Amino acid sequence: MTQTFDHSAATWRKSTYSGGDNECIEVTDGAPGVFPVRDSKDPLGPSLVFTIEAWGAFVTAVRAGEFGTGV
Repeated sequence: MTQTFDHSAATWRKSTYSGGDNECIEVTDGAPGVFPVRDSKDPLGPSLVFTIEAWGAFVTAVRAGEFGTGV
């Protein structure tokens, strides 16, 4: 199944975990069945569009420390 996402109509917001150094992701709500994510440093660039289930699994894995600390 292919889903499309209209970037021009999106209202993006930065992660609440952003440290203010402009190196974070932005997400948008309201895209039916998907969770779009983009790099805040490149707002006109591409975004990654995840299914809700895939994004939830990713967040769960991050919270469980499966990817390390990133430090």
